[in-house]
This record gives sequence, structure tokens and C-alpha cells, in this order.
Amino acid sequence: MTTEEEKATAPAGSTRRAFAGRLSWGLADQAASSISNFAVGICVARSLGVTAFGVFSLAWVTYGVVLNVSRGLATDPLVVRFSGVSDTAWRGAVARSSGTALGVGAAIGAACLVAGLALGGQVGPAFACLGVMLPGLLLQDAWRYSFFAAGTGKKAFVNDLVWGVALVPAMLVAARVGSVAAFVLAWGASATVAAGYGYMQSGILPRTAQAGAWLREQRDLGYRYLVENVSLSGASQLRAYGLGAIVGVGAVGAVRGAELLLGPFLAVLMGLSLVTVAEAARVLRRAPHRLGRFCLLLGGGQAVAALLWGGALLLMPDRLGELVLGDVWHSAAQLIVPVTLGVAGAGLGTGAAAGLRALAAARRSLRCQLFASACYVAGGLGGAALAGTVGSAWGVAAATLAASAVWWLQLRSALREHHQDSIPEVRTP
Repeated sequence: MTTEEEKATAPAGSTRRAFAGRLSWGLADQAASSISNFAVGICVARSLGVTAFGVFSLAWVTYGVVLNVSRGLATDPLVVRFSGVSDTAWRGAVARSSGTALGVGAAIGAACLVAGLALGGQVGPAFACLGVMLPGLLLQDAWRYSFFAAGTGKKAFVNDLVWGVALVPAMLVAARVGSVAAFVLAWGASATVAAGYGYMQSGILPRTAQAGAWLREQRDLGYRYLVENVSLSGASQLRAYGLGAIVGVGAVGAVRGAELLLGPFLAVLMGLSLVTVAEAARVLRRAPHRLGRFCLLLGGGQAVAALLWGGALLLMPDRLGELVLGDVWHSAAQLIVPVTLGVAGAGLGTGAAAGLRALAAARRSLRCQLFASACYVAGGLGGAALAGTVGSAWGVAAATLAASAVWWLQLRSALREHHQDSIPEVRTP
């Protein structure tokens, strides 16, 4: 190999190693987060029983919706526009973005607090405590995405690890108190500890006073991402409620059981989502012509991995399935094929979605997400009306694959527009 060839290949190898490192920290961070969430759910369920666990689940679902609001307005635009930029630009953006997340938590948290005090009963205290804890919960999540935008996923992993360690004594205290409100406070307080540690890690003070400026700067992305995120979580809830009304609550349990079987793969998928948009943005800045291939490898790899995981589940013996899911196994096992195809379609679509986010093509990605959400609800409920639980699963699988095709068509058009815009105009004398 000549000296020139060595110089050419060294940066490429270094880039691949850096990407592998960032990807590894994304997966490790998601693993830490998933383990903590699983532990919280098990602890609450075992300590409080079915009814109280349902109340806690309502608070958890509400947090998920608010989290999607915060990500759409604060951290999604940050990852798209400030991944791989200079440290000065990143720090200024993070101060405004984290301040926005904190402001969203304070505003919606105040509304939850008022609603909780008005509701009373078992639900009221849980929502009141959630309102108090929302600022810390959303700020902790904002630090995670800020670190991944900077390519320092190790800090995000350590931050989630701090949250997990703080959860242990908090959950022990909550278990002794024995109320839903105590568990909500323990969960949120430990997240607030991690949020405070995020400030120590970054040395950046969230600027809530600049939240308005951030929203104005990112309004072409933020509000569209907000609608995208909320429509995604809303479609899943509508399908679940509708399936329960059409077929019965047992059908919802069967679908949830099949999804739990794919849980480890879904955790990997979520871990990848922490880094894919940031990496796509880096590819766009360094080698725009490689973005399409990057997205194809990303989406295709996830789809193939989902199919392999589903194939392994089909070979699982009934005894092992019953050990994992108990009585739910037999109804969930019938849904493995359609649920796997749905997850594979979603994985394929995320490759195109990452490319659209990197291109800041918010209008196109919004159209895709609204189409995907509408197809998801229509397929899931239409299939349920025609063929029960299995029909709902196949309807969702078909809807997800159709939506994936739309994502890729939109990415193709966006790449063509970007290529045309990047060609310098030739002026004739």
C-alpha cells in the first residue's frame, strides 16, 4: 500500500470506528433505560396490585405523551441541526433546547398538578405528583439527546446509570409507604437527580428564558415534529382502545404479549434511534451522496434482524413460551408472524425517516407520519372487525409495510431535491 493509500484509508477506518463506538453507546444507553423501566414496572406491580398499578400506568402513559411533546419541540430539532457541529454552536443550542424541555415540563406539570388536585381519589395524587416531577423527567431526557448529538453517548449512558442507581433507594422508600403517589415521586425524584448530574456533565445551564427564541428559530421543524410524535403515540393508543372495544380486553393482552416477545429487539431498535438521526446528519455534512445508501443499509439491516428474531421465536418450544408469558403464550404465539412483519416494516421505514430528519424535510416526514398513523389505526381496527385479534395484527403489518414504502418514496424525492439544490448554477455570459 502506498503512502497516499494509507492516508486515504486511515480516515475511513477511523470514521467507521467512531460510528461503531457511538452506536455501541446508544445500545448500552437504551439497555440501561429499558432495564430501569422494567424494574420500576415490576416493583410497582408487585407492591400495589392490579388496580393501583393501573393508576400508575395512567401516569406513565401521560408521561410518554408529554415526553413526545418535549422531544418534538426541543430535542428533535437539536439532533437534526446541531449534530457534529462546533462545540460553541452545540453548547449554545443545548442551553436553549434544554431550557425549552424544562419549560415544557413546568407548563404541562402545572396543568397536571391542578388536574390532580381537582380529581382526588387514587388518580388525583398520582397526577399531582407527576406534575411536580415532570420538569426533572423531561430535562433528564433532554440531556440524553444532547449528548448523542455531540457524539458523546457514553455520557448519556452514565446519566441513565445514575438514574438507575438513584432508583434503588427511592423505590425501597416508596415500597414502605405503599402508595401510587410515593412511587411516582420516587421515580421522578431519581430522574431529577440524574438531570442535576447532567448539568455537572455538560456544564451547561438550561436557559428557560430563551425557550421562546428556540421555538421561533426551530418553528419550521419543531411544530411538525410535535405533530409527528403525538400522532405516533396517539395511533397506538387508539388501536389498543378500539381493539379492546371490538374484540375484548384479552385481545389487547395477546397483542401486548406478542410485542413483549419482540421486546429485546425493540430495545435494540430504540437504542439505534438515539443515534441514527445524528449519524445521518453527519453523513449529509461529510458525504451527501452517501446518505441514501446509509439509510438503506440502516433500514434494511433492522428489517432483516427483525425477521431473524421472529424466525427464532417461531422455533421457541411451548414450555419456554409458557415460562415467559404464562397463559398469554398460546394466544400471543398466533401473532408472532404478523407482529414480526410489522416490526420489520417499521425498521425498514426508520432508515428513510432518519434520512428525512437529517435533510430537515419536516414537511415530508410529517406527511409520512400522518399517513402511517392513519394506516395503523385503520389496519388495526379494520382487521379486528373482520377477523378479530389475528386480523388486527395482520392489518397493522400491512399498514406498516405500506407506510414504509411511502417513507422511502418521500426520501427519494427529498434526496433528488437536495442534489439539485447543491448543483451550482451556471451563468452564461
